[in-house]
Amino acid sequence: MGQFTGKTVVISGGAEGIGLSIACALGKQGMNVVLGDIDPVQLEQALNRLKADGVRAIGVAMDVTSISLWQHLAEQAIKQFGKIHMLVNNAGVGGGTGSIEQTDTLDWRWVLDVNLMGVLYGTQTIVPLIKKHGEGGWLINVASMAGMVGVPYAGAYTATKTAVVGMSEAWYAELKPHNIKVSVLCPAFVKTRINLSERNRQPGYQHVEHEGDVDSVKNEALAAHMQNVINNGLAVDIVGERVVEALQVGELYIFTHPNYRPVVQQRYKAIDDAFERAAASPLLAHVLNEDIVGFS
Repeated sequence: MGQFTGKTVVISGGAEGIGLSIACALGKQGMNVVLGDIDPVQLEQALNRLKADGVRAIGVAMDVTSISLWQHLAEQAIKQFGKIHMLVNNAGVGGGTGSIEQTDTLDWRWVLDVNLMGVLYGTQTIVPLIKKHGEGGWLINVASMAGMVGVPYAGAYTATKTAVVGMSEAWYAELKPHNIKVSVLCPAFVKTRINLSERNRQPGYQHVEHEGDVDSVKNEALAAHMQNVINNGLAVDIVGERVVEALQVGELYIFTHPNYRPVVQQRYKAIDDAFERAAASPLLAHVLNEDIVGFS
């Protein structure tokens, strides 16, 4: 029997894309699957696909920005399968592309609430239930390569994905004593519909678009470029299999695009160089050899 067989995973944004890919891959490993998604039509289609493959699965329509809906999802999972062993915080939105001036407060609030607060709400709801049965488990947060390197004209998206990487690193140490393994998935471009997130934008975050102005034309050009990049991205089914591969050996950082390694290395070299300059500063000589506090 494998380490996943007979256990239960909850996946937000699980009706398509990376979420469904992970669901299919874990289902093949014998896990019970609980899908949460804001799109009931896609959710039904995803359930049909999983059940056709012999996976025990249920779906719950929900919005990750609502704590009460997370609680309802958890209740349904426990009612159906008894325990929850794994949470995959996958639901996310792209938030569109645009300059600092073009991305207004409402756009930022939408991206923050879904990509960041949605992860927090899911973790606060499900992790205590994993702790409760004492068998250990897994927490997987879906970030992005944008969590490793900032993406121009995607400030809100970059901010949230960087935050998800940081939270995952913090939770990795916090949950280790509870035998809950934490991983953060950081893919680059994958063939999904993340660039079409507006289709599921909740009413409270919508605003009036002004067509025909210069900003609108620029946004259309950026959107067309993004669509082309995504069309040439990694096949989504590979991502789920890669996640299983990484979980089997306990990886904290799960990467799907090794070709981005030089880009990340360049960032960390710049950081290391900055530390060298700080170490050479006479202003900071008195702290150079002080003990490090608060990190392990």
